[in-house]
Amino acid sequence: MAMAQRHGLPEAICRLLAAREVDLEGVPDFLEPTLRKFLPDPSHLKDMDVAIERMVKAIQAGERIAVFGDYDVDGATSSALLLRFLRSVGANVGIYIPDRRKEGYGPNTAALLKLKEEGATVVVTVDCGVTAHEPLAEASRAGLDVIVVDHHQAEITLPSAIAVIDPNRLDDESPHKQLAAVGVSFLLAVGVNRALRGLGWYSESRPEPDLRRWLDLVALGTVADVVPLTGVNRALVRQGLRVMAERGNAGLAALADIARLREPPGAYHLGFLLGPRVNAGGRVGQADLGARLLASDDPHEVGALALRLDEFNAERRAIERAVLDQAVEHIERTYGPERQGLPAALLVESEGWHVGVIGIVASRLVERYGRPAFVIGMDGDVGKGSGRSVRGVDLGAAVIAARQSGLLINGGGHAMAAGLTVARDQLSALAKFLDERLAPQLGAAPAIRELGIDAALTPGAATQDLVTMIERAGPFGAGNALPRFALTGVRVDYAQPVGEGHVRCTLVGQEKGRVDAIAFRASQTPLGPALLDRAKPILHVAGALRLDRYNGRESVRLQIDDAASAAGSVLS
Repeated sequence: MAMAQRHGLPEAICRLLAAREVDLEGVPDFLEPTLRKFLPDPSHLKDMDVAIERMVKAIQAGERIAVFGDYDVDGATSSALLLRFLRSVGANVGIYIPDRRKEGYGPNTAALLKLKEEGATVVVTVDCGVTAHEPLAEASRAGLDVIVVDHHQAEITLPSAIAVIDPNRLDDESPHKQLAAVGVSFLLAVGVNRALRGLGWYSESRPEPDLRRWLDLVALGTVADVVPLTGVNRALVRQGLRVMAERGNAGLAALADIARLREPPGAYHLGFLLGPRVNAGGRVGQADLGARLLASDDPHEVGALALRLDEFNAERRAIERAVLDQAVEHIERTYGPERQGLPAALLVESEGWHVGVIGIVASRLVERYGRPAFVIGMDGDVGKGSGRSVRGVDLGAAVIAARQSGLLINGGGHAMAAGLTVARDQLSALAKFLDERLAPQLGAAPAIRELGIDAALTPGAATQDLVTMIERAGPFGAGNALPRFALTGVRVDYAQPVGEGHVRCTLVGQEKGRVDAIAFRASQTPLGPALLDRAKPILHVAGALRLDRYNGRESVRLQIDDAASAAGSVLS
């Protein structure tokens, strides 16, 4: 291959790059994405220069700046990033994270007016605000200057704010629409820092901060929000993982310790170990715990916060299991085991479902049924819901359209995830609206879960050298899927259930090669019983390879995504 000859790469890596449409000239930038190459000029975003000018004025005059953040990981990392940056440049700054259950998502009038009473003159909303028309109008009338930093889909009419920075504004031609809110927040910090430097703000007694030291926060928020790891996001995460490995953020280090992360962090660890724990405070505990953890340098405080978040995460998992079981029971009872008549978008609701877990449960339903899903927790006559989507179905646009049609009290989001508030008497009409709007996008045929296979492999070929080469093409996540391999004609030599419905096993090939494997949440599908079958049937297995590092030892493990019997029946 020309790619192998020009760049001196193994054929396996070249095949992976070609499958990801990387051309000959793009190989160096893909394998080593740098911020120098990919980070855009902040000023290319609409309203960015207006926001920079106002923030610089506030910093110079010592005005009180309040950062109003969302309670998820993207919001927590955005809040902590701006708090750390603004403190470092001498600003008078604080953060406010709304309570998920009491205040709901995004800016609310009472909280904004309270910040005004406490002395704030500038409020920066992060990961929220682009659809908060009424609260921001009230804030404007009260004399607050609001800067919106968001990445969710916007409407034609923007809220009353002195600046609305959002690459997904309808009038913004930015090519970087995949940015998470923390990425947009980082660009704001870059722009403000540049302006302060130009004004001579920095001196020996007030040195200019090195913004790269906060890229660990940018990486965490980007991965946890499941935005595509392409372009600038890929560079931010790659560099951020290197910063995180240095353990400079006391909160992240404490969280890694309590999550038993004893290896260099990767995107997987951010998405499945650290992210859920940061999220747990906003889901079932105290909303501001994640932001406080990430913004603190006090070793005693971060230790206590990390422990509380870990405890809340365990509580979240228990609540999530209960809600998921009830949601699945409702769907199976309504549509039967054959799932006849499933709508384009599943909508399930119940009184008292915890709003902190409904988004995760919606994701589980998407995995199970292969179509968008909304899970709504009712509280009397009003319900708060969270939706997750599949590729090619724009959920955020559908929710905004439903709100504009008068079916929702509130709602918004982006293509893959959305939130809403709905009156009980509108549930039937909402379900019909979503089905009619999303059915053309989903397609006439039932959605089929597709697994892209990069190559076929024997168990014996799954070596540490191969996985080490594969890692060069990372970080992997949305938009840059972890390479998946097919192992054909393998036998399960050993298997046992572990954890919360997982199955650990060893696969043996026809040529006696072996590889350790695990199937997460397999007990919820026919895959689990098939792997545990004492008859040890011959299977075709698809999954991704990872290095399992434990007690200083490294071994290869296959993370099983799906399997079929040798006769051809799909198991999961």
